[in-house]
Amino acid sequence: MPEVALVIGNAEKTNPASWKDDGGAGVQVSGIMSAKMGPHVLSEGVEDHTRAFLAVQTGCDHRCTFCIIPFGRGPSRSVPMDEVFRAACRLSDKGFREIVLTGVDLTSYGADLCGGPRLGELVKSILRAAPKLERLRLSSIDCIEADADLIDAFATEPRLMPHLHLSLQSGDDLILKRMKRRHRRADAIRLCAELRRLRPEIVFGADIIAGFPTETDAMFENTLALIADCSLTHLHVFPFSARPGTPAAKMPPVAPQIVKARAKRLRDAGDAALRSHLAAQTGKIFRVLTERGGTGHTEDFSRVNVGGIPPSLMIDVIIAGNDGKMLEAKF
Repeated sequence: MPEVALVIGNAEKTNPASWKDDGGAGVQVSGIMSAKMGPHVLSEGVEDHTRAFLAVQTGCDHRCTFCIIPFGRGPSRSVPMDEVFRAACRLSDKGFREIVLTGVDLTSYGADLCGGPRLGELVKSILRAAPKLERLRLSSIDCIEADADLIDAFATEPRLMPHLHLSLQSGDDLILKRMKRRHRRADAIRLCAELRRLRPEIVFGADIIAGFPTETDAMFENTLALIADCSLTHLHVFPFSARPGTPAAKMPPVAPQIVKARAKRLRDAGDAALRSHLAAQTGKIFRVLTERGGTGHTEDFSRVNVGGIPPSLMIDVIIAGNDGKMLEAKF
């Protein structure tokens, strides 16, 4: 394609030296599976100039049967803790009030670093290193890899927000085994119950796949029941879509119309769970970080309509009601 000057790979894209077109072949893509180093530059994405996304890990060492990501991102690599601290302090000094730690497999953080620090240690250390930072969040995590320090951080660190998005995928043990997941249904329920005991206001979201190959009606019902069993509030539902080259692509598929119907039932159940959660917040006072468009988020990541309040403010609001998707604030 004559309009393309340069093609670089995932291992090269965070290295500025790779961005220059030297007039050569125009392709600089190394074998991603041989990558050893973490990102050269921490990704500092910004949302509404209020929230910064800090990538501390990339790649994945697991081989879930539905997932092609490891072959595009390579093995798990972590950013050294001192680099993370410097980035977090820099963002806090710039005025960002909330940082979200991100990664392809966030709970594998540190396994490739000297001393093998875990995600919980990183979280606690960031909060110590950046005392002015008001909020720290985590992106999606694998429930079976939540370490003791991470669980303790949710119990003892008020600046670690009480919201956790879990990569669950299914609520049926046989499907989880065929997915080559490392947790079982009871593990997810146990983690949610333990965190809720330690931090009663915590809210959970989850990724769920509908219609994985070989999924029967009974297996699907186990997944549907997981919404209530884990008290999930924010649901991301994905109809199964085969990725060429993955083991799941060779498994007996579920009929497309059934996949679609199951995805709808999951989304409907998720919408009902969200409405129930929002209804229970009426009359409560929350601290909201405002964003563009007259909205903001509470500590538990519930979205709030704050009217004409400008962005990047931390304000206390009373919840007057909701529209089924968003809380309504009164002042």
